[in-house]
Amino acid sequence: MNLELKLIINLSYYHVADDVPETDSEIAVVIDVLRATTTISWALKNGADSIQVFSDLDLLKDTASNWDDDKRIMLAERGGKTMNGFDLGNSPLSVTKEIVEGKRLFMSTTNGTKSLKKVQNVEYLFAMSLPNRKSVAERIMSLNKENVLILGSGWEGSYSLEDSLAAGALASYIIENSNSYVDISNDELQASLALWNVWKNNILECLKTATHGKRLTSLGDYEDDFKCCSQLDCLDIVPAQLERGVIRAS
Repeated sequence: MNLELKLIINLSYYHVADDVPETDSEIAVVIDVLRATTTISWALKNGADSIQVFSDLDLLKDTASNWDDDKRIMLAERGGKTMNGFDLGNSPLSVTKEIVEGKRLFMSTTNGTKSLKKVQNVEYLFAMSLPNRKSVAERIMSLNKENVLILGSGWEGSYSLEDSLAAGALASYIIENSNSYVDISNDELQASLALWNVWKNNILECLKTATHGKRLTSLGDYEDDFKCCSQLDCLDIVPAQLERGVIRAS
């Protein structure tokens, strides 16, 4: 293979927002399998106008107060639980067409929205879950950019098994389907690829095995959430930041 004649895609993965160095990546992909980016993907699939993400709850409330009640939904979750005074928590099952169609969602979660904020200055920013892995991968490959940063959300600054699984799933798809030469640029992504190869035929069990999966199980019956979050390549939606801090279907 003559690499000089082929585009090289450099893929890197970081477990949590605080791990990300100064970057010149043209594309960033944020993953929060359980459950922020899964919720975002399903909300947009079900007709939400947009999702505006916040790390600060007071700022979320202040910003949302400028919108008509019938045009906004406020979502907030901490520790897996819905916050008092908000319409919804962080479940992909809650963002039904009847509730979200045509509305802006104002959203803050324990981990995922922090990661989205971290890379909001990157030229192309996408939110990925397992259900829309293929759609996001195809969009990345169509852009013909050299540097792609994949960012997990973890749990309160720590590693998460399920986000690394999804990072490996994304990298695996690009390696198998891209016409470019794909360089795996750090050990974190090499490990994620290995993780994907171990669990790719039993994604649901991996999510339940993960520490955060066990945490959700301890809080209540999240079986349907697990099933939704573990689906692979069933959504044709690509959530993209089209204005700073605001994600829309693209």
